[in-house]
Amino acid sequence: MPVEVAIWRIDQGHSPVTLSGMDYERRLQEIIAADVSIVDPSLMVIGREVVTSFGGSIDILAIDAGGNLVVIELKRDQTPRDVVAQTLDYGSWISHVSSEEIAETFIDYQRRHLSDATPRGINEAFQERFNSVPDELNTSHRLLIVASEMDPSTERIVAYLRNQYNVDINVVLFRAFRDGERQYLTRAWLNEPEVLSSAASTGSAPILAWNGEYYNSFGEGEHRSWSDARKYGFICAGGGDWYVRTLRMLQPDNRVWVCVPGKGYVGVGRVVTPVARYDQFEVSVNGSAVPITEVPFEAEGAFDEAYGQHFVGVEWLKTVDLHAAVWERGFFANQHTVAQPRSSKWLFTVNRLEELWGIYSQEESV
Repeated sequence: MPVEVAIWRIDQGHSPVTLSGMDYERRLQEIIAADVSIVDPSLMVIGREVVTSFGGSIDILAIDAGGNLVVIELKRDQTPRDVVAQTLDYGSWISHVSSEEIAETFIDYQRRHLSDATPRGINEAFQERFNSVPDELNTSHRLLIVASEMDPSTERIVAYLRNQYNVDINVVLFRAFRDGERQYLTRAWLNEPEVLSSAASTGSAPILAWNGEYYNSFGEGEHRSWSDARKYGFICAGGGDWYVRTLRMLQPDNRVWVCVPGKGYVGVGRVVTPVARYDQFEVSVNGSAVPITEVPFEAEGAFDEAYGQHFVGVEWLKTVDLHAAVWERGFFANQHTVAQPRSSKWLFTVNRLEELWGIYSQEESV
């Protein structure tokens, strides 16, 4: 059904906050390009007004930690049929864009829109933004339509493409409100991003029933080290609720497979304690429970208050060093901290890792 967003002020009784107009072609594009996290905190902008080979112009082109491209297209005053057709057309084009073209697009974006006389290379930007560099770029892509309202026609078309043809397409709704001199921007999704990305991040692969096993993206960097996680038995995330909230899906006895972006799969374990903030999380040291803040850590920023790291306790069934991480063509990858994948890629990944590591499937181990 169409999504409707409204705001009421309730400090003195209750009164509606007035809906105000917004110049979407000018202002909203500027806002998203300046801070793409208001759309999706896992993205990095690499292009604006990117000209395609057939003469079209993509409003904003972004990329995620896995090297997957994301088309962000503003609806403006187009009809549902026109905006969806245009977005699909852009998707058909970016599906064939090479790594070299992506690198060139990013350099051009820095020169044209950031006035950077000495632009960074794409690998340097990946390392700075995501603390890793993917082995391949553009193995899959996503399409995102930005609109101020949702009509039944757009919803039907998007649902049809997603459910019948597994097109990774979504709609995000922004509405502007005014309260005196203050202006507010609200956001709502047609489909919750975690659900859609977990299901459809594998290109044209069919959506299958979930096998009950979780995926974890464990980013190495200043705030976390796989050596620490392996030693003390945990996975973690911080830097904002968007990164932390999927950790809450994990409950005791769940099985989770851990992948370090740019490296590969490094472990599988059984969850033993649900998510807890760093100052409330304990680990076992010589049989005794010890606050995690009191044990030696390689990651110097693990307990940064501003970062707000959260931990989930894991009993490891199998782990390997980073240099022995496993990655093969066809493996599943996703930018979310935790995902419930529903794709043939995920089943292939789990089956292959179980074979390589001598791990029993969940059904066999019950």
